Amino acid sequence: MFALVDCNNFYASCERVFNPSLKNKPIVVLSNNDGCVISRSNEAKAIGVPMGAPAFKFKQLFKQNNIYVFSSNYALYGDMSNRVMSILSTYAPSIEIYSIDEAFLKLDGFNFFNIKTYAEKINYEVSKNTGIPISIGIAPTKALAKVANRIAKKFPKETAGIHVIDSEEKRIKALKWIDIGDVWGIGNRYAKKLLAKKVRKAYDFTRLPNEWVKKDMAIVGLRLKRDLE
Repeated sequence: MFALVDCNNFYASCERVFNPSLKNKPIVVLSNNDGCVISRSNEAKAIGVPMGAPAFKFKQLFKQNNIYVFSSNYALYGDMSNRVMSILSTYAPSIEIYSIDEAFLKLDGFNFFNIKTYAEKINYEVSKNTGIPISIGIAPTKALAKVANRIAKKFPKETAGIHVIDSEEKRIKALKWIDIGDVWGIGNRYAKKLLAKKVRKAYDFTRLPNEWVKKDMAIVGLRLKRDLE
């Protein structure tokens, strides 16, 4: 099994760690030279601030809604990332740091563990020792772990930030839920091609013939299909 651990709204969450009064307040973090929005708290998302929004075009919206705006502080974010990854590395024999705010844990030899309870321990320790909220998706492959993580993020109340795909029923339900354009590794070009073929959900993609996938999406597309299967 693989666990994908992803820090929620990472840069915005880092700012909150050092200023707890910002809890439940709308926050945005801007890119280099304060060009565009690269991180938003859930409150800022609810107000309607899009990712990548040019800061100069949204100044009025920021002001009207009392949105706290921060210049990026990559030294701080890098330090917080190291703290999170250090904790995660104690929970699995193998860790692959995928980006500054997410990592795959390979959970080999965990057959006799309650995997959901184990994930709850990870969630608790990261939150307690860093103040950074995380989402965890667990599944037999990395592609499915990405899907599980997306479900954990989308439905935090129902999942408490953790979703496990450990049965065929859960796999099919997850793939019928997620849009093809949101599947890890698809990208805009392939998404347009698949939508033209009436492939709207990840489940539809897994129903395509292997020959077509290999011809039109090469071996990488075929590998993704098999991972989702």
